[in-house]
Amino acid sequence: MNKQKAKKAGLKRRERRVRSNIMGSASRPRLSVHRTNANIYAQVIDDVDSKTICTASTLDPEFRATGKIGSNVEAATKVGELVGKRAVDAGVTEVTFDRGGRVYHGRVKALADGARSAGLKF
Repeated sequence: MNKQKAKKAGLKRRERRVRSNIMGSASRPRLSVHRTNANIYAQVIDDVDSKTICTASTLDPEFRATGKIGSNVEAATKVGELVGKRAVDAGVTEVTFDRGGRVYHGRVKALADGARSAGLKF
């Protein structure tokens, strides 16, 4: 197995381990974070009904209007604020944080802090 496949397999293994303990419901949905080298994505998901309540990413027109790039901590904070505001507008105040197999550091932590500042509790 080459190095890139090993890294991807490790990420999938950590993702499965995290998701085995986290389940989003209607009263407390899951805030899922997906990070790539260029962008960051966040979704608030109700796993019981298999329904996405709201989303935000660095590809949204609302984020693009700011003129910022999508691969830094500042952008992740803004995406966290966006998803937090949209979730509160949809009636969600408490979520379970799903870091998606990534370390709670850097852009993932910045997104979580942005969502907390927008009013989400976790």
